Parts: sequence; structure tokens; C-alpha cells
Amino acid sequence: MADARGLANQRARAEKILDLAKKRGALLFGDFTLSSGQKSNYYFDGRLLSLDPDGLQEIAEALLPKVSGSGAKAVGGPTLAADPIVGGIVLLSRQRGQSLRGFIVRGQTKQHGTGKMIEGPLEAGLPVAVVDDTVSTGGNLLKAIEAAEAHGCEVVKVLAVLDRHQGGSDELKRRGYDFEALLEVKPDGQIRPVF
Repeated sequence: MADARGLANQRARAEKILDLAKKRGALLFGDFTLSSGQKSNYYFDGRLLSLDPDGLQEIAEALLPKVSGSGAKAVGGPTLAADPIVGGIVLLSRQRGQSLRGFIVRGQTKQHGTGKMIEGPLEAGLPVAVVDDTVSTGGNLLKAIEAAEAHGCEVVKVLAVLDRHQGGSDELKRRGYDFEALLEVKPDGQIRPVF
């Protein structure tokens, strides 16, 4: 019964995130070119959702149990899209007495100072979760995963707000990563909760 209730709660939260995405203009319809170069008839701007206080609250509430349940001790992702999501999850974890650490993976190695690829208090050996707002081909998530692993961490969970089903989630799973999304694009083009 608890599992059914938990699944119902996850679905309700994902539906609320989808509703907020529509209300905040984070989900647009038209002709768009994605960062992967692929064409799409919709665009999901996760930052309009994750930089909105209600949107970030819902995303953090939905993802924190998945991060905590994986055994991760830190959560991070590719800059820029993951930045607010990571901050929201880390803050919420502190409020819930869990104290996850956060980290951000740069698009390229820092060319000055310490020359870091990863920013934040990430220690080698920690189990980590990697998050992003969307996954299309998986390129950004895979780069963040590779950076975390090169730092000596084990990636125990990979999460996204929206799975576009354009090959990225399949590739992540093929490589053995435990991947989940809150929302997905169905074959008919509709965006729906995964649960």
C-alpha cells in the first residue's frame, strides 16, 4: 500500500511540474532546433521552471527522494541547466536533515586558477547522482557523468526532469546507469508524467 501511495504522490508531483511548466511558459510549441542539432515541435526551457520558486520547490521535492534512495552522498550536473536544480536539492536535503553535497560540472576545464572541471565540495570516492533538466541525446549528462567518474566518484543515479526519448536515456541505460525522468515525451508527441 505504501508503494502505491508513493507512486501516486510521485505522479501528482510530476503532473504539478508539467502544469507549472505550461503556466510559466517553460513549455512552448513551434519549430525549434535543440542543442543536439535535432529539430523539435516543442521546446522545454527548464530554467524558466527551475528558477521559479514554485517550480524549483516541486522539482527538488520530486528528485530528493530519488537521490536519497540511491545512496548518493552528493548531487550535481552540467552547468547551466542543472545549477538551480542542484542548489534546490542540496538546500532541501539540509532542511530534511540529510546534508547532501552539491557540485556543478563546467562545460570545459577552467583555464585559470586551479583549472577545475568540477565546482563544489566533491570528494573522490563519494557515490553521486547526476541531474539535468532534459535529456535528448544525452551528451550533457554523459559529459557530467564522465567528469564525476574521472574525479573518482561512482554515479549511482541519473535523473532528468524531461526525457525527450531521442536516444539519450536509452544510451544511459545501455551503459548501465540507473536513469529516471519525471516527465517524458510519448510517441504521439504528448508530454506526460512517467509514473
